[in-house]
Amino acid sequence: MIAEGTALLLVGSQGRRHVVRAAKGMLEVSGLGVIDGDALCAASFGDMIRIGGQEFTVLKPSVRDLLNLIERKAQVMMPKDSFLIPLHLDIGSGSKVIEGGVGSGALTIVLLRTVAPTGRVFSYEIRDDYAKLAKKNIAMADLSSCWDLKVADVCSTQLEKDVDAAVVDIPNPWDAVENVSASLRVGGHLCCYVPNVNQLDTTVRKMREIGFGEVVAFETLQREMIVHEGGIRPSFDMLGHTGYLAFARKMKH
Repeated sequence: MIAEGTALLLVGSQGRRHVVRAAKGMLEVSGLGVIDGDALCAASFGDMIRIGGQEFTVLKPSVRDLLNLIERKAQVMMPKDSFLIPLHLDIGSGSKVIEGGVGSGALTIVLLRTVAPTGRVFSYEIRDDYAKLAKKNIAMADLSSCWDLKVADVCSTQLEKDVDAAVVDIPNPWDAVENVSASLRVGGHLCCYVPNVNQLDTTVRKMREIGFGEVVAFETLQREMIVHEGGIRPSFDMLGHTGYLAFARKMKH
C-alpha cells in the first residue's frame, strides 16, 4: 500500500515518465488524463498498473527523475555539475546552505535532498516568475519543508549567519562573494557557477581578493560508453562544456 501524498514515478513501456502524487479518487495527470488514484494507493513499488490501455511501472522517483521532469523556464544546471557540488561543499543532512539564484529549482532540489531532513536551504531569487516556478517544482519533489525562499538580491540583502556553505548561480557572482562570505562560518565553503571564461576569471580573482583559501576551478565533461555484444565504444555524442565551477573555503573571520 502506498500512502496518500507520496510522490510516485510512473514509467511506461515506451519509456514515458510521469510524476504524480498518490491520492484516492480520480486524479488528473498531465499527459495521461484522468487516472484511478485508488489503484495507485493500492499498489506497491515495482507493481505494474494499467492506465488508458498502457502498462506503467510504479517506482519512487530519484533525484535524476525529478530533474528530468521539472518544469523549466531558466536553463538548469546539469547533473554532471550539480551532483558534484554537495561533495565539494562538504554538506550533508543537517547542513545549512545559502543559494543565490534559483531559476527553475534544479540545483535547489539537489541541495535539499542532500541536507534533508534536518538541514535547511535558504534561497534568494530576484525574479518573481522564477521564484513561483521553483516553488511548484520543489513542491512536486516533496522538499518544501527544508526550504526558505526569498525574492531578494543575494548580492545585497542581509543573509543568514553561520551557514555551512553557499552556492551562487547568477550572471555576476563576484558581486555576491563578499556578502556571502560574511554569512559563512569559518571553514565553510563557497561555490560559484558560471558559463563563460571571463566570468570565471573575475569570480576567482574576487574570491582571492577577499581572503578565501583553497580556491579551485574546473569543468566536468561526460561521455557515455556504449556496451553491446559486438564490443564497447565511446558514444559519438558527448555532454561537454556547460559551465565552470569555482570553489573556495573561508579561512578566517
